[in-house]
Amino acid sequence: MDPFVEIRNLTVDFAQGDRSIRALHGIDLSVGRGEALGLVGESGSGKSVTWLAALGLLPGKARIAGSVMLDGQQLLHAPRRVLDGIRGRKVAMIFQDPSSSLNPVLRIGRQITEALGLHRGLKGAVATAEARRLLDRVGIANAPRRLNDYSHELSGGMNQRAMIAMALAGEPDLLIADEPTTALDATVQAQILTLLQDIRRDSGMSMVLISHDLGVVAENVDRVCVMYAGRLVEEAPSGRVFDRPRHPYTRGLLAALPVLEGPRRRLVAIPGTVPEPWNLPRGCAFAPRCAEAEESCHRTMPPQVSIDLNERVQCFHARYHVDPVHPAPDAVPASVPHVAASGHAVAVIAQ
Repeated sequence: MDPFVEIRNLTVDFAQGDRSIRALHGIDLSVGRGEALGLVGESGSGKSVTWLAALGLLPGKARIAGSVMLDGQQLLHAPRRVLDGIRGRKVAMIFQDPSSSLNPVLRIGRQITEALGLHRGLKGAVATAEARRLLDRVGIANAPRRLNDYSHELSGGMNQRAMIAMALAGEPDLLIADEPTTALDATVQAQILTLLQDIRRDSGMSMVLISHDLGVVAENVDRVCVMYAGRLVEEAPSGRVFDRPRHPYTRGLLAALPVLEGPRRRLVAIPGTVPEPWNLPRGCAFAPRCAEAEESCHRTMPPQVSIDLNERVQCFHARYHVDPVHPAPDAVPASVPHVAASGHAVAVIAQ
């Protein structure tokens, strides 16, 4: 697939006093034109930092290195005027809490028309008409009246739809949705995800869906990247990740999901927590929580293994998971539940 975004060897260090703390360790990933990419992992894995760094949105104390190519243009350390012309116009981002992104003292219509003026040069009645059309597009009923509402007069789901409308104002080629449904109930969550899929289908834009909820990702992306402790530990087409996970961390996340069909069972939690970036173990960061870890895992960082052009994994035990039906005798894969393809009502892994 023709890549629209290519991130290569992206590292992020944060200065803290007289020391430097590394948050990202050489991230390599890409997003194709019209592709939906899922980025999953527990809180602290580096999902949001990856894209904030790519768009130059991290604070000044962050030191960023590597390469971020967007449609053939280098973004890393690009001048402010270049980034201003890209943010909102070529790339738009929506967040999990619209109440922290919407201005509480400006009407919804004013905020959307400002975005239309900034990114497309629309003013006056033309901008108002387009704002109304955008609210209609994202499913907000009685759009003319809602243009005059403040964010506190709308429900959480309606505020998220208004945020999506603002993101679409610049007609972006790439939409980054950072935990867009976390604060919503299951019914509204399903509606928002369906809306995002409809918009992607109609516009042909690319999308990055950042989430800790594997059920959300399973149904809504073409390809999945699993992150842990600032590293990309597994990447594969969506169906492959959920049917044949190769990394123990991915297997653990799947085992923590409830089964929607068949007998009830106790959920299997991953022991421990994600290590802090300033206190990473010497070898594989997941080794202290991994039931398959051996002595070498605690001493040495495993290499990244490319299975084929679309699949890679960073694990010494990746070879054990190539064939889940006939595993190696010294490696017994954990039980992995099937992720139902029809429901959004899945457990949310602790964030």
